[in-house]
Amino acid sequence: MANNLHRSAGVLDVPVIAPGHDFETVTETVAQIPLSKRTPLGWIFGFLIGLTLLGGLTMALGWLLLNGIGIWGNNIPVAWAFDIINFVWWIGIGHAGTLISAILLLFKQQWRMSISRFAEAMTIFAVMCAAIFPIFHTGRPWLAAYWLFPYPNTMGLWPQFRSPLIWDVFAVSTYATVSIVFWYVGLIPDFATMRDRAVSRVKQTIFGMLSLGWRGSARHWHRYEVASLILAGLSTPLVLSVHTVVSFDFAVSVLPGWHATIFPPYFVAGAIYSGFAMVLTLAIPVRAAYKLQDFITMKHIDNMAKVMLATGLMVGYGYLMEAFFAYYSGSFYERQMMIKRMFGPYGWAYWLLIFVNVGLVQLLWFRRVRANLPLLFVLSLLVNVGMWLERFVIIVTTLARDFVPASWGMYYPTRWDFITYFGTIGLFLTLFFLFIRFVPMISIFEVRTLLPQAKVDHGHAHGAAHGPTGDGPDTTPRSH
Repeated sequence: MANNLHRSAGVLDVPVIAPGHDFETVTETVAQIPLSKRTPLGWIFGFLIGLTLLGGLTMALGWLLLNGIGIWGNNIPVAWAFDIINFVWWIGIGHAGTLISAILLLFKQQWRMSISRFAEAMTIFAVMCAAIFPIFHTGRPWLAAYWLFPYPNTMGLWPQFRSPLIWDVFAVSTYATVSIVFWYVGLIPDFATMRDRAVSRVKQTIFGMLSLGWRGSARHWHRYEVASLILAGLSTPLVLSVHTVVSFDFAVSVLPGWHATIFPPYFVAGAIYSGFAMVLTLAIPVRAAYKLQDFITMKHIDNMAKVMLATGLMVGYGYLMEAFFAYYSGSFYERQMMIKRMFGPYGWAYWLLIFVNVGLVQLLWFRRVRANLPLLFVLSLLVNVGMWLERFVIIVTTLARDFVPASWGMYYPTRWDFITYFGTIGLFLTLFFLFIRFVPMISIFEVRTLLPQAKVDHGHAHGAAHGPTGDGPDTTPRSH
């Protein structure tokens, strides 16, 4: 019976780190990637793709500053379009990193340790991409900042604090600030490791400055743990609040399809759904390219796929409730909005998102699908496409068909809409490739705590993190 149970468990029995590793092999494997003088061809190819798309973004934004947002397809009645669609999409993608870092840290989930570092980096880069759209949507950002930020002035002009757009400014900026600080604090012990292993004087100086004089003393570890718990406590409500505030942009209005109290939890579930899909999209190829299968094991892949399945079911429930509310409300306008959304000119987008976000995700019930990496990679890509379509449907179909038929209109994106959107993907890829090339993409000291010898002797780690001679301060976590 025990053997049958073991076989039925499948990937559940896979450890969070493969056996056979010690302090030295963990440190050497992870640290060698940014310290290596040789750059893999795959990295160069991917970086050039990102850089090319980033060039398109630069061109598009320059053209926009010269000509105004009339180069986009936005117009009355669809005054919000690709700009807000992409803003919400990128903010959603940034959710998984902070959730993995903060909430799973507080729940002491060990499987988060190998993926938390690049998930946090993904969060920061996604928020940077998201911020581009509302800033440039104002048309003249150098003038719009005057009206958006609440600083004292002689004329007594202040932003309208009852507007959720102002709430967005505070929510997203707070989220970005805490995420950056959390990410950097987690990097400090590993920067010290890189400082002591670097051969180049330039790298020693840079990593030495970034490590802030870290020596791995008990006092340093104590302060590090306190700071991490405080930041995790601050980040946890931010994970739930930031996309809730983004959903208020729509929920506080009176337009059919937007005026719904389900939007906050519905948006948060969708954000985590797309965020974990993006983590899988990045983790699967990076894991294969850098041969990190011993550290990002099938246990991590399986758990992330299960989170995707759970949040996908929540999103599907949200779609069902939207249709039910439209019917049960008795409102003619709500019912017509839902009918137009399903069978109107944008019906193709609605049914495609239902097929991807609700239909295809059901494959994740099967362990064989969760263990099939090529199929899981394709599914994660499709989920991100489906979640983009969800934002497209929510925003465009509602604005295109409001209360008065005389004001109805269609939205057609221009080439500049697409260039700007794909350009932000290029910005994201460029930053991510620079990150994995110059920064340890896996938390060295956290993964080392998973080793059996770390549980036996917390202090005997000299030489594991600091080059062949073992010189340098001990950066291994200790019990206090």
